[in-house]
Amino acid sequence: MTDSPTRSIEKDDSEESGFVYPRPDDDGNERGGQDDEETGDYSTRMKELFSDEEEHSEEVNDLDNEEGFLYSGVDANVSVGYRDRLRDVLGPDHEDEEEDDTDAHEVERSLIVDGYGQQQSDDDEPLSHEISSQDAMSISSGFESPKPDHLRLESSGLARPFLHPTVSRLRSYTPQGSPVPSATSQSNIFPGTSSHSHSHFSSISRMSSISNLRSNTSDSVDGKFKQLETDAFQWTELRNINQHIYSSHSTKVSSVLGAASGSPTVLAANGLICIGTDEGRICVYDFKQTLKCICTNAAEKNIGAVTALALSHDHTYVASGHSTGYIQLFDLKTPHTPARVVPPTTLTIIASGRKEGHIQGSRIVNIGFIATRHTALVSADEHGLSFYHSLGKILFVEAPDILRILGKYPLDDVSPKKPNSTTVPSRAQKKIKYTVLSMMPLPLGTSSHPTDGYSIIALLTPSKLVVVGLKPTPKTWFKCTRKTEATDVQAVSQSRWRGTLCWFPSKDSTSGTTGESSSKVANGRSIPSSVSNPLLAYSWGRTLKFIRVIESKVKQTVRNPKTGKISEIEVGTIGYEDVGEIVFDEDLLAFQWLNVNQVVVLTASTLQAYDLSLSKVIEHVKFDGLSLVSPSLKTTVSGASYSRSVGDVSHSMRTYKGKIFLLGRQSVQVGTFLTWADKILALVQEGDFLGAIELTRSYFLGTSTGNTNGLPEDVGRRREVIGKKLRELMTASTRYAFSEDRMTDGTHFTPDGRGVDRTSLFENLVGTCCRACIALNDYEFLFEDLFQHYDDSGITRIFLTQLETFVLDNEIRYVPPRITQRLVAMHDGDNLPERVERIIWHIDAECLDINQAISLCQTHHLYDALIYVYTRALRDYVAPVVELLGLIRSIYQIRRSRSHDAELEPLILNAYKIYPYLADVLQGLTYPSEEPLPEEAAIQAKKDVYSFLFFGRSSIWPPGEGGKLVLTAEEEGGVEPTFPYVRQLLRFDSESFLHSLDIAFEDAYFNDESQDIIVSRLVIVRVLLEILSTGVSPVDATFINIFLARNIAKYSYSLQNHIPPSSLHAILVGLAEDPDKSTREDRQLAAEFLLSVYNPHDSEGILQLFKDAGFYRILRSWYRRDGKWLPLLSTYLEDSGLSSYDTFSSIDEVLGTADSRADLISFIEDSIPSLLKSSVSNTASLLDKYAPTSHARAVELLGENSDEDRLCYLRQLLGPAEEHDEYLYPIHVAHPSDKVDSSLCELYVSLQCRFAPNDVIQVLQHLPRNIPDWEQVVTTCEDAEVFDAAMWALNSLGRPLDALSKAELFDKRLTLKLVDLFSGEDTPTSIESVVEKLKKIVLTGISICLENCRSTSQPEVPLEDIWFRLLNSQVSCVQTVSSCCSAEVLSAQSENVFIDEHLQTRWRSLASLRSLIQETFSALVSVTSTRAVSFPRLFSRLVNSATQSESTTRTHYNEFRSILTSMLESYRSDGDMLTITKHLLDRDVFDTMAEAARQQVRGWTPSRQDCTYCRKPIFEGIPSALPSDEQVERVQFVVSRTGSIHHTSCFPQGS
Repeated sequence: MTDSPTRSIEKDDSEESGFVYPRPDDDGNERGGQDDEETGDYSTRMKELFSDEEEHSEEVNDLDNEEGFLYSGVDANVSVGYRDRLRDVLGPDHEDEEEDDTDAHEVERSLIVDGYGQQQSDDDEPLSHEISSQDAMSISSGFESPKPDHLRLESSGLARPFLHPTVSRLRSYTPQGSPVPSATSQSNIFPGTSSHSHSHFSSISRMSSISNLRSNTSDSVDGKFKQLETDAFQWTELRNINQHIYSSHSTKVSSVLGAASGSPTVLAANGLICIGTDEGRICVYDFKQTLKCICTNAAEKNIGAVTALALSHDHTYVASGHSTGYIQLFDLKTPHTPARVVPPTTLTIIASGRKEGHIQGSRIVNIGFIATRHTALVSADEHGLSFYHSLGKILFVEAPDILRILGKYPLDDVSPKKPNSTTVPSRAQKKIKYTVLSMMPLPLGTSSHPTDGYSIIALLTPSKLVVVGLKPTPKTWFKCTRKTEATDVQAVSQSRWRGTLCWFPSKDSTSGTTGESSSKVANGRSIPSSVSNPLLAYSWGRTLKFIRVIESKVKQTVRNPKTGKISEIEVGTIGYEDVGEIVFDEDLLAFQWLNVNQVVVLTASTLQAYDLSLSKVIEHVKFDGLSLVSPSLKTTVSGASYSRSVGDVSHSMRTYKGKIFLLGRQSVQVGTFLTWADKILALVQEGDFLGAIELTRSYFLGTSTGNTNGLPEDVGRRREVIGKKLRELMTASTRYAFSEDRMTDGTHFTPDGRGVDRTSLFENLVGTCCRACIALNDYEFLFEDLFQHYDDSGITRIFLTQLETFVLDNEIRYVPPRITQRLVAMHDGDNLPERVERIIWHIDAECLDINQAISLCQTHHLYDALIYVYTRALRDYVAPVVELLGLIRSIYQIRRSRSHDAELEPLILNAYKIYPYLADVLQGLTYPSEEPLPEEAAIQAKKDVYSFLFFGRSSIWPPGEGGKLVLTAEEEGGVEPTFPYVRQLLRFDSESFLHSLDIAFEDAYFNDESQDIIVSRLVIVRVLLEILSTGVSPVDATFINIFLARNIAKYSYSLQNHIPPSSLHAILVGLAEDPDKSTREDRQLAAEFLLSVYNPHDSEGILQLFKDAGFYRILRSWYRRDGKWLPLLSTYLEDSGLSSYDTFSSIDEVLGTADSRADLISFIEDSIPSLLKSSVSNTASLLDKYAPTSHARAVELLGENSDEDRLCYLRQLLGPAEEHDEYLYPIHVAHPSDKVDSSLCELYVSLQCRFAPNDVIQVLQHLPRNIPDWEQVVTTCEDAEVFDAAMWALNSLGRPLDALSKAELFDKRLTLKLVDLFSGEDTPTSIESVVEKLKKIVLTGISICLENCRSTSQPEVPLEDIWFRLLNSQVSCVQTVSSCCSAEVLSAQSENVFIDEHLQTRWRSLASLRSLIQETFSALVSVTSTRAVSFPRLFSRLVNSATQSESTTRTHYNEFRSILTSMLESYRSDGDMLTITKHLLDRDVFDTMAEAARQQVRGWTPSRQDCTYCRKPIFEGIPSALPSDEQVERVQFVVSRTGSIHHTSCFPQGS
């Protein structure tokens, strides 16, 4: 054991297995401990982090001069409360943001009773948990940083890594793409070393517990932290109030002030906390939870439970509504006697007109004060009645004035026979539209507003929102009707009884709370910008709506009744504008305003916060909304009304100055909407420092999902505030992570004595701080403070490994050189050169150690990184070319000396990097990242590279002293050619080099005349022409010619006039003379480019060269231009690159265009073999259109061995037209063709019977009727055993009896064949084939019989005879087959009873034949509307025929029994169908007649068509038919009961 923990950490084994702190000695002291300022436990440091900066100013100055969160090393006072720490973390910048913030804090402080804070501190003490040895072992398991395998290039041969023929720009296919970077230029190279998730600090704090140990698990996916979840609200139980309200024991206070007996029912909390009970009492508390008084009425014993409660604006009066209809007003100075009492009334008094008010027994559901008046109340009851009460006095005598605002009394709907009734109708009897769901007067705001003078009241019913005003006169200002979507009837029915509303009064936005700017009214007058308009939120079911109430002034003309003068006055009106709407997943039970922008919403299962300015839910927590008190629950019976009453909890939720008060069944709670600082502090208190940093970062970036309360609206100011706290959190996290006090905690040690493995903790600390510094764009802390801690502790590898991920993702580009050196050296020491390369070119060049980078790159052949260092660090763009040219020369030298090509693979792969480098640098891009170079650097790079490459002789590099001559010759001292570097690049891979050069030619560098361009496009073209003239390999010459031809045409304005025609002619000849077929299309395309700007003088010679080269596309354009049709046709036939479609469509186009076709058609006839080889079908169409006499020759040329091709040929002529044939056959001809002789038709039928027997009937249907010999067709089909086609052909000739006779004959042949198969070793396939043929015969016979039955002409043959022939042959077949089957097969009901496959096959065959008889009878029944066929007679004929033809056997009669059964089944099904049809028809007829009768009895029928009075026609001048768009004047008339008719003007008055 070493004396110093630092030296212990620096051991190799600690780095491999993770970061492990040593355990203390037996005395409990750390061996080699650090300074005293690093002492202290975790819980203390968390509190110190958010302690007041002024309290520790001296200690801060002793440590350093930094501002912000500083760890002082001194234990803080553990009794500091949560709110004190909250105010500390917010700092002075966020105090008094609102006008009433001071009061809010006072409310908050007042809610903490004496002694409670100490008790809370005790509760906050960490719980001690015992951890088993097994758990400890799992916690202390070692961690080793993952090391992925090396990336290796695997190749089986000498590959060309830069270009593929489909990528090269010199090819005929030329996609626009940048060069492919090398295989080592990928940014994400370590998939296994992504940033690890953060580990909560709670896992190593002295607050560690079983629940906290879960913090070691990963909370990230792919290096990105998941959204941190924190509570949105902090709840505190009001213990003193709970003990008084919910306690069953009487206390001394209650005995003095009056017992608070009864259960709580409703809550009011605005200045005081008032709780009503079911005994009719009201308990009033201040915010220190001191019971101020209990309001009760000793005179009235049965006033009922308190169901509605309101506190006056100045907190001196309380108004209560009761379940019996009573209303009481209490002065809190004299709480034992109500100041006013409004008793309920009866229907008798109401009917007499003496008084108005709530009916006795009606539960008061809402009550409220009007503005600042103590005696002005509004109330509403459960039956929809709402009243305004003015409870003033006149001459010291109470003179109440009650005004009904909304609703109807029950006497309006009851029978007048019961005027004295005092009962109240039930809710089921009452009309729903008069039910009041909620009511609330507009309270006064913090500043005056024009709406204050109207005494506005909002009432919500199930069907509409009504806003009324009491001043200057009672008036309804506007209504908002509910729109119901009839989607779920039950849900809508329940939601009709869910509704509530809440006002947010006008507010002066200059006090700190964000409000809307000035709101313009109708006449252009605007409210001051600092005062917001009142907002009203109301809900129906799941929908919450917001409107803004505004006042506008309109001018009205008024006449003075005394003077008669007319004057204009301004009259105020109240209107509204929609603000927003949101639909929740559940019905809303209650909601309250938190501030002008935010509403807290309660549903049955959630508590949510909705931000009106953002139009979204910003907080969402689970909460049992039905756990609050419902004032109507105890008086409700079970059933549907119970489900409504249990959710009547809107009176149990109140808000006041940002606090949420909830009246639950077991306790009263107050909640605070947590701000951003609260959430961060909550994570810190849990020990999750990294989570706190992540959450702070999300607030800084604006990606947090929660609220942003407490933050400035200005983005810059917000980032300044959050950024400061983010830096302080990182500092505090780092100091605690590397402090020594954590090592004294006994929970951090394992039985092996090694301590706890904290590798994941320190890995996550780096990742979290990296993300935070990236967001801040400030890396000083990361690379100075944090790295120094890791370096001092000997765990630099952890820091560097985590930093590497951000470097490779290009999130961090600037890393200090000293850290870059350590990172590169680490991978070099691990023998991972690929990682070194990626690190180098992902870091900004200014941060590299040049000597170290170049040395490593040259040692390990890291050319990507080497190029990056040369170009970005040294600004030397030629050195990479020199390096790679030297590598190419080495390759040639090695090949010359030995022939082991496999050893050259790595060298070749690296040498090929010169081509993508040239493509990038000549475009002004950085290699290999392809990021744009600075403009000046890009221009200089292009000049340097062009000048070096296209210099006529070898150069010295670097220039000046110390430079070396760059050679290309294989032998030392060999002769260097002109332009050696271009030649070397062409020799190594001409296509790749010219591809890069082709990309560079498009750069605007060559078009900038202001630049002093030494090497222009023309210079490059001349250099290539000179190299071409001195002799190069054929392949290189081809690509040079392609490059020159394409670019001379592309840049003809700057090149063509400077290049002699002889050179252009040589290029054209060189393209045509190359015999390589693989580049023919590329050379032809290049020739087309060149011919667009150059006209060769020797056209005949060039034409012959193009013929030999196979440049058919060029030849066709020339032939078409000159009208040489015959040579043009030959090019289409000789060009193997054309598709069949293009060939025939072009030939068709030429034949249709040419004036003289004789020679062309003769050429086509001679070319039939070539055409057939291209496409048989298209040849048939072409010959049918232009040379139909050649069909026989074409078929003959196909030969007898190509019967399938012959069938294809003839099908194209005689078969039906195929779908989408325009995409397959470019030549359109008529189908079928009438230009084919009968012999070809017979051959076609014969081939069809042979290859596709199932489609013969379809083929025969499309044959021309006058071409084939049908008798021969029948014979052909019969010989091929296509019996159904033979029957169809005979029937088509009008010989149905012959067709059925053939069917009978065919049946017998097939039956005998089937019997033979049954008797021998039958195979299932053979039997099924015969049965299938029999089935086709029967189906064809049925179609023949049906066709003759449905014919409108008189049949030549009796219908009964044809049906008899068909059925007789089937019966004979079934009888014969069944006689060959065993009794076991005949009696079986299913084939599954047999195991033997042969028996199964026989059963299936017999069942199929029997089903055919059933199908035949079904078809017969369908046409038995005629009397031509008699079932009894037909059955008798079948029996007699069978009896005469063969001996009677048991099987014989069994078959007839099945036949009879099938006949009866056919009749039965037909009868059932007729019955169903009759019922449907009867129903339709009845409905139609009933409707006609109803129409007939409407009104009276006039007896005449003219007016009884004036005798003029009623409908004179009205046409019988009018256009649909023409209007006709209406004629009004009157018809009397007697049938007389009058014009309306003629009808006698008084009649």
